[in-house]
Amino acid sequence: MLSAEDDIRKQVNRDEDCSEAAVHLMSMRVTMLGLISERNRLGGEERLLNVDERLKLDVRAVSRRPSNGTVDRRER
Repeated sequence: MLSAEDDIRKQVNRDEDCSEAAVHLMSMRVTMLGLISERNRLGGEERLLNVDERLKLDVRAVSRRPSNGTVDRRER
């Protein structure tokens, strides 16, 4: 959808007809709304986090080795 929106902006900036691309974008949005409705019907109405909330999450990768380069005792 982002690329379709970008194409429409480019066409508008060149003063070209963007009606076909706009209809296609609207069709994609209708499909997306249908998929969201189906997800919600199946019980998937979780609240989506905004950017600030996502940045505050502690999502560090779990590694078996320490990050400082020392050898783990289990590997000796």
